[in-house]
Amino acid sequence: MEAIAYARYQRISSRKVAQVLDLVRGKSVEQAYRILKFTPKAARPIVEKTLHSAVSNAGKNVPLGNLYLKRVYVTPGPVLKRFHAGPMGRPMPYKRKTCHLTIVVADKL
Repeated sequence: MEAIAYARYQRISSRKVAQVLDLVRGKSVEQAYRILKFTPKAARPIVEKTLHSAVSNAGKNVPLGNLYLKRVYVTPGPVLKRFHAGPMGRPMPYKRKTCHLTIVVADKL
């Protein structure tokens, strides 16, 4: 059985989230929670919250020891284009990046 959780329009770059996902990809859920607990990255709370949601979607009758992360990936979302004041009041553009995170957990056979 598979369970999916999405975190869409997260206000963080997809590259930053991908660094954290590389640490937990293919691991068991218990091991992923232990790795995330000691990961000092800004994307950790987002990944942890989405993983918790995926485990909850799997149901109450499935023990954590039987679940593993089947697929974890992040895709870039829409970019918010903004400006701040530069020299002589000229606009200086910058981008606020977003991402979509997907976590799929499944039973071990």
